[in-house]
Amino acid sequence: MRLPEFELSTLSGEARNLSDFPGKAWLIVNTASHCAFTKQYAALEQLHQEFAARGLVIMGFPCDQFGHQEPGDHAEIAQFCQRNFGVSFPMFAKTDVNGERTHPLFRFLKEKAPGLLGSHAIKWNFTKFLFVPEQNQVLRYAPLFPPNLLRKKIGTILTKPIDG
Repeated sequence: MRLPEFELSTLSGEARNLSDFPGKAWLIVNTASHCAFTKQYAALEQLHQEFAARGLVIMGFPCDQFGHQEPGDHAEIAQFCQRNFGVSFPMFAKTDVNGERTHPLFRFLKEKAPGLLGSHAIKWNFTKFLFVPEQNQVLRYAPLFPPNLLRKKIGTILTKPIDG
């Protein structure tokens, strides 16, 4: 699977594409600052610290579509993530993950890795997608699935050579 190009905007308003973040695997998460799962930021940051040098790219996409749990502006979100969890992985502008204005990246991820019973809808904040283009793989993990349980899977993915 080729790495698709999607226009992305960082919290600071910088225009980027997926290819601007080279790696072997991308862990893409819809996030929120006022959610029961917000503490997952800490585990995501641990994975980032442990695996970034080996080719893991973690990307956070704040989303305010679930119970208005991401009410802040981009500066407030960035400050919250840094102050409370030391987040150093890339964070992006608020993003719709469902509905008419679903970002094309999330439309792609949901198509490649549907949820329970084939549903394409994302049910809540902190749904995680592990995207591994060289293995033609997109895996989806529910909000309840703790990021630290991905450690072994990520380690295995990052030890395999890239085909091509």
